[in-house]
Amino acid sequence: MAMPLLLFSVLLLLSSASANKYNVGDEKGWNPGVNYTLWVNKHRPFHVGDWLVFYYQSGMANVVQVDETAYDKCDASHPISNYSKGRSYAFELNQTKRYYFICSYGYCYQGMKVSVLAHPLPPPSPPPSGDHSAASRTGIVSSSIAGLAMAAILRFLF
Repeated sequence: MAMPLLLFSVLLLLSSASANKYNVGDEKGWNPGVNYTLWVNKHRPFHVGDWLVFYYQSGMANVVQVDETAYDKCDASHPISNYSKGRSYAFELNQTKRYYFICSYGYCYQGMKVSVLAHPLPPPSPPPSGDHSAASRTGIVSSSIAGLAMAAILRFLF
């Protein structure tokens, strides 16, 4: 039972190597008084597969995903999703589109809202022209490292 779960975890880790994790508001977190427009400008572009992590004080804030109209009006009456448990919330940008998030505890009117545009993943960099052997060596090395990592994990388990 643990073997398939471990294998799935390793494969998931290898497949998501290109995703980035962004702490919304950086060290200030998801709180009033943060300029989230500046934060977005600092970290863009965002891509499909990236994660937004909202850190906030339990009971003092929430994360509500809304549409553009609700974002502009700070209206959480018809949320796409609403999260208020715990002290953090991780959200994957899983489609190419603009996402809108607000806090419905009244802080939205003070700027506690953020909008990000998720772009498609950029295509992989082409190999340098004329040196196809280097590209194939890189692929072999990457595969070898992944294989060695898997072997080490399996050796540890058995």
